[in-house]
Amino acid sequence: MHAEAPVSTRPDTGLDSVDLVAPGTFTGSDLSAYWRRLRRERPVHWHPEAEGRPGFWVVSRYEDVMTVYRDARNYTSERGNVLVTLLAGEDSAAGRMCAVTDGARHRQMRNALLKAFAPRAMAGVARGIRANTRRLVADAVRRGTGDFAAEISEFIPILTISDLLGVPHGDREFLLSRTRAALSSDTAGQSAQDAWAARSDILLYFADLMEQRRGRDTDDVITVLTNTVVDGKTMARDEVVLNCYSLILGGEETSRLTMNDVVHRLAHDKEQWRKLREGTVSLESACEEALRWATPTMHFGRTAVNRVELAGQVIEAGDIVTLWHSSANRDESVFADPDTFDLGRTPNKHLTFGYGPHFCLGAHLARVEVTALLDALRTCVTDIEVVGETHRFHSNFLTGFSSLPVRFTPDEAGLAQTVAESTYETTEDGQHAS
Repeated sequence: MHAEAPVSTRPDTGLDSVDLVAPGTFTGSDLSAYWRRLRRERPVHWHPEAEGRPGFWVVSRYEDVMTVYRDARNYTSERGNVLVTLLAGEDSAAGRMCAVTDGARHRQMRNALLKAFAPRAMAGVARGIRANTRRLVADAVRRGTGDFAAEISEFIPILTISDLLGVPHGDREFLLSRTRAALSSDTAGQSAQDAWAARSDILLYFADLMEQRRGRDTDDVITVLTNTVVDGKTMARDEVVLNCYSLILGGEETSRLTMNDVVHRLAHDKEQWRKLREGTVSLESACEEALRWATPTMHFGRTAVNRVELAGQVIEAGDIVTLWHSSANRDESVFADPDTFDLGRTPNKHLTFGYGPHFCLGAHLARVEVTALLDALRTCVTDIEVVGETHRFHSNFLTGFSSLPVRFTPDEAGLAQTVAESTYETTEDGQHAS
């Protein structure tokens, strides 16, 4: 398939022995040195095939990742956009789910989805995010010690995306558990069948919900998609269901894992915590650095549809090309001192949300969620400590903490302010934010 046989013509210098398919690779070691070597020595690196799976290209430099994202003519998403589907050779949702659809059909689907993310609709959602976040943080601070990942960050994104989708409150815990199992796992014990079953549960749930909403005139995403016309026809049930599935997975994971990571980092970097507390760095720049530093979505991928050259390397039609945000967001040619956590970093043009036609639809919401968390922390908390053993997700796609036991030292004045604001909102709206 390839113009060259990279594995046989290059000596193994240690780079070929790192298995980017195995989830344990990302939980058991620090890959910073590996990514630095790839950027310097093999920016477009051939990852060897193994029994039962093909090889693939690993793109590690920021500039080259951007080149692929911009080039919709030579690369497609319709054969998968993450390793699990790319290595299987197909994505069964291609042409029906926006994330794995290209061309005119993709544009029509995306424009329909953007209606649900219109600025007027988002204003109310943003108010709800801030209120929910302050309440969750204040409650956790009063308890003193708890698992941040289980008691705070799990709930903020799922409340947000559930509001957008119109998911009833009683169903949200179920969706949260299924989402957690669909693309990542708390332990190495989860099988591929478990993840498949979780994804099937989510799809079946949205199929049922869509039937309940048929004929209604509401502005939730499910209803909007049900009424959307693509190629002269309303979207089929499976298209609506698959796009809801995509939104809940994408909208839930990025901000949740970023929140966990930034709390862990702030607990260990007291200088950056001080700057956030004192307001010497803006919430905006702090949010962008949290997103860059965490980079919870480690990669996305494409398949080459034409023979193309990238950074001097010939890529053949049909080759799998993976784009590693984990490396691009630490590229020293773009980010000064990239391995330093700097909440005042600017500019900060990270690739956490991807780039180009498939740029993350929920990027604005994720930024609102992370900013709301940082604001609530600096208002209600004077100190953060990690007080127990942490655990990371077992995944080759997502990275982050699944368990983060912490102790919060309260800021009593800030807590009183939060209570007063919550009381005001209740009086104005007639009910608490949900």
